[in-house]
Amino acid sequence: METRHRLLDAAEQLFHQHGVSHTSLQDIAQAAGLTRGAIYWHFEDKAELFDAMMERAAMPLEEGMSMTSEASPQLSLAELRWGLVNVFYSAMHNERTRRVFEIAMQKVEYTGELQALKDRKLSAHRDWRAQNQAAFDHAVALGQLPKAMDTRLAAIALVALVDGLIHQWIMDPESFDLMQVGQASVEGFLTSLAQSGSALLPPMSAEERARLGQAGICRRAAQSHAE
Repeated sequence: METRHRLLDAAEQLFHQHGVSHTSLQDIAQAAGLTRGAIYWHFEDKAELFDAMMERAAMPLEEGMSMTSEASPQLSLAELRWGLVNVFYSAMHNERTRRVFEIAMQKVEYTGELQALKDRKLSAHRDWRAQNQAAFDHAVALGQLPKAMDTRLAAIALVALVDGLIHQWIMDPESFDLMQVGQASVEGFLTSLAQSGSALLPPMSAEERARLGQAGICRRAAQSHAE
């Protein structure tokens, strides 16, 4: 286990410094003071090593979001909030969590030998959405949220909100306090779900829909998306 952790520590540092594609297994072995044979004893290839590094950092967060039991298989809204705020807190105050987030979001291309990791990422996001939807369905059953609410849509929107906040903060950590803004955003989102009043905006008209794609989009938004 000590050798395994030395390899994961070295990989984490090198992936963060040089990117995943530009870091070889030989680089990792040399940084860990070990041989390539030691890597292949523990990991089949770079993809498996990368996956283990991500799992080591994400496990405490995933455990924090898995507070369910047989008696209560769905998270309450309060537990859901705590789990998400815990992710924000960990990103800000845990160096390993922040470093691994930066690697996953900025320094890896899910192509070639790492293509298989894209499936893991998709699976994790689908599980996250399913967990959110189960929590919302449970809240609807308890009368905490409106019966007519589209829980699947709400689950997708919450993932996008949290994922977007973390991406923005990782890109520019000095721009806002992730813990403060993140908690306020999640609480505001959950509160908005409980509102059963009339919609703020009317449905889009046929004319508005016909104009979609006919005008140029915001240049800065397009540039940011492309980058």
